[in-house]
Amino acid sequence: MTEPSLRGSRVLIVEDEYFLAQELRRMLVEEGLTVVGPVASVSDALALIDKEPSLDAAVLDINLGGEWSYPVAEKLDRRGIPFLFSTGYNESDLPSCWQHVRRVEKGMDDHLLVASVEDILKIRA
Repeated sequence: MTEPSLRGSRVLIVEDEYFLAQELRRMLVEEGLTVVGPVASVSDALALIDKEPSLDAAVLDINLGGEWSYPVAEKLDRRGIPFLFSTGYNESDLPSCWQHVRRVEKGMDDHLLVASVEDILKIRA
């Protein structure tokens, strides 16, 4: 269960697989978090970040239909918004500048993903 201080936190989901995005949305909403998105492309994610000044965290798929989500990660990083990668890629597959970012494997169990999102939200709190 999400800590009371984190309830209502706004979490952006950037995921191009519809059913995964909806499942992730469901899990976070059940924990009392507010989901922004989900969006399935880099351009949509960048536009949403500009439109939503009060994001608290984000979950990014690395590969969005063949397009890397690193521009989204860069924008979030510049704004001090913590994020994690939800991906099938190994840490060694990532550029060295992103290897320090928390990575949760796709097909993750619900508790691990929610706990990981809560952990990155604590960075911002």
